[in-house]
Amino acid sequence: MKKEISVKTIVAIGIGSAVFVILGRFAVIPVPGVPNTNLETSYPFLALMSVLFGPVAGGLIGFIGHTLKDFTTYGGAWWSWIICSGVMGLIYGYAGRKIDLKSGVFAKKEIITFNLYQIVGNALVWGLLAPALDVLIYAEPAKKVFTQGIVSGVLNMIAVAIIGTLLMKAYAATQVKAGSLKKD
Repeated sequence: MKKEISVKTIVAIGIGSAVFVILGRFAVIPVPGVPNTNLETSYPFLALMSVLFGPVAGGLIGFIGHTLKDFTTYGGAWWSWIICSGVMGLIYGYAGRKIDLKSGVFAKKEIITFNLYQIVGNALVWGLLAPALDVLIYAEPAKKVFTQGIVSGVLNMIAVAIIGTLLMKAYAATQVKAGSLKKD
């Protein structure tokens, strides 16, 4: 059975991609001594959007947002990392299937579950996949790209664990919980 993407999800992909670009361009902290590596605020936002709208939306937001960010920042695309941003959106989205933010519950169990998924995902994607693709696609020096990947992965783990968790906690707090006397 073919499941179509809703208009709401398509709009979320467009807006999410635009916000990813803005955060990736203007809300980053460069890492001294590691070229082209930043503490990013776009990944906590990607985590929130992926959890809310699912893995397909998350993958597309990461892929489109990173592509647009690269073209507007550098004038070209660094495809290995763009692919990895899409993969991270997928991972965040799949992790979101283990929790239910829309029910208004994001307590200790859900926080731990989500963060375990995102930590493992960031370690694999930025610590292994991104550098391997850099070497395969661009023939970059392995030492350089593995350093960039590991540093980026650790920073993304921390940013998503702190900022992403706060965003999800805030979102969950706005939702009406099951059994609540509050009406929609």
